[in-house]
Amino acid sequence: MKNLVVLTGAGMSAESGISTFRDSGGLWEQYRIEDVATPEAWRKNPELVLDFYNQRRRQLFEVVPNRGHEILHELEAFMTVKIITQNIDNLHEVAGSSSVLHLHGELLKVRSTGDDRLIYELSAEKPDIHLGDLCEKGFQLRPHIVWFGEAVPMISEAVDIVRTADVFLIIGTSLNVYPAAGLVEYVNSGVPIYLIDPKDVSYPGYRNIHPIKKGASEGMEEFKRIILNG
Repeated sequence: MKNLVVLTGAGMSAESGISTFRDSGGLWEQYRIEDVATPEAWRKNPELVLDFYNQRRRQLFEVVPNRGHEILHELEAFMTVKIITQNIDNLHEVAGSSSVLHLHGELLKVRSTGDDRLIYELSAEKPDIHLGDLCEKGFQLRPHIVWFGEAVPMISEAVDIVRTADVFLIIGTSLNVYPAAGLVEYVNSGVPIYLIDPKDVSYPGYRNIHPIKKGASEGMEEFKRIILNG
């Protein structure tokens, strides 16, 4: 079976109702990055940071995967599908995808500020974390998120996955956020690259990228036709 490797960004989940950061009306218009998504913000005002992610988590429990998520799962019947996502939601997993690597962390997990190995799952019954919520070693819990300015620990594993691609697919990402945007540089020469996004996306001109200028669901319908009929 061929290996399909997929890189997904905020546009993948936008049709499900997940607010995006960069688009007009997105979350950054309500919050400054520096105030909610950096280590400095956590040190300065951890209560605000926790509340920001508590809101995102409550929103996540109210949405469902869209048709784009579902088609990625359906393609597993025809090829090996490995997803690398910049998204912190769990919609790929809910849709049934079996191989998902989260580059920027996971919204439904929290971890100890004193021991990175202590990671805990949250649920719809207990979606929030607050100051005073501690790990078993007595350290404050924080969102299991890679903030701006922090290292991306899963990037090496992502590079290894990209190198196995027979087909590389990009969905709903501006290709502006590094190191994730740089993953396209590790696609082997001759491997076809498809990009699904309704907007114009800048990408390295030396790569032969096939644009599908549609949203995630419509774009995935078209990609499925291309890949299965080709």
